Amino acid sequence: MQYKIMLVEHNRLLLEQLSKVIESAQDMELAARYQNSNDALGQGRVFNPNIILLDADMDNATELLQEFIASFPQAAIICTGEKWQADRTSHFIQSGASGYLIKPFSYANLKEAIKTYTTNGMEMDSQVMTFFSPKGKSGKTTLIANLAMALGRSTGEQVGIIDADLQFGDMAVFFNLEPQSTIFEATRDVSFLSPLELRSYFTKVNDKVSVLCGTKTPSYIDKVSIPNLETLIKMSKSLFKYLLIDVPAGFNPTSIAAAEMSGMTYVVSMLNGAYEVKHAQRALDIFEAWEDYQQRVKVVFTRVVPCNQESKRKMSEAIGYPVEAVVPNAYMVVSKAADNGQMALDLEPDSPLAMSINYLAGRIIHQNDTGRGAG
Repeated sequence: MQYKIMLVEHNRLLLEQLSKVIESAQDMELAARYQNSNDALGQGRVFNPNIILLDADMDNATELLQEFIASFPQAAIICTGEKWQADRTSHFIQSGASGYLIKPFSYANLKEAIKTYTTNGMEMDSQVMTFFSPKGKSGKTTLIANLAMALGRSTGEQVGIIDADLQFGDMAVFFNLEPQSTIFEATRDVSFLSPLELRSYFTKVNDKVSVLCGTKTPSYIDKVSIPNLETLIKMSKSLFKYLLIDVPAGFNPTSIAAAEMSGMTYVVSMLNGAYEVKHAQRALDIFEAWEDYQQRVKVVFTRVVPCNQESKRKMSEAIGYPVEAVVPNAYMVVSKAADNGQMALDLEPDSPLAMSINYLAGRIIHQNDTGRGAG
């Protein structure tokens, strides 16, 4: 497809620089360029552009966006700005823009932006889920990894995992990945990135599931700031329909920040005695501070034997709170899958573990379809 682009940029030097980027592309045509937005509104229609790059750094950018939407109803309008800000970007998207692009941009950035934003737009209904464990060894890494695969497979949507267990994150090991970038680099650079640029920090597992891997050494824990982590999560919402966040065990700044920014928090405990029940109850007591905690907090018990509805009912009675799902003891299946570089879902698709994971995936998809759990 030939892109006929109209560029509106009030900064003269940027206008020249961005014009050269577009003019050098074989699959793009710079149909018109304007430094003055009123000139673009008055004269631009004769060029019939199908893409408009609109300077969002102007004081009246929101009003101009509405005027351009009315004047060019067939064109996709991508706002451009020198810095990405979650709230401001969200405002432009809700006002009708197809996307937001950081400038100055390269040809590759522009092409990716046009491809992504004219196909799907910037997703604003991403379902963000934090997986929290009162104590370690809960089985949540296994749960998250297989659940992400199930969501991608069932919905065909993009699924992202953020490994925010800053000291002991092991998603890279679980998926046998060798990431070029980790959460350390992503949070370090996030102030200078757009969502499209952030995508390159995630490592692909397959065409549906991507992982932002944890830090390479535990000493990096102090180098990941909470404000930057929050910005990272906000930005990732425009990349993935489902975003799963793995956090360190216990209540700490990282787990609290991720949970606060999530539409749903899953309290995951491995059933290995009465202590885990008490730990889950204590975690729920703390989450009660949220007015809507009963809608936002779900409980999952792993290594449940026997893994059936009766066990689920008994666990609900024991903690005094509904249990969302129970997962069986499948240590041998998980270990065998890991040894073969596979997911447990793929190794034994009809196993009790696979059925439990698919059940939970179905619940999550239903919550998304009914508008609950959106971050």
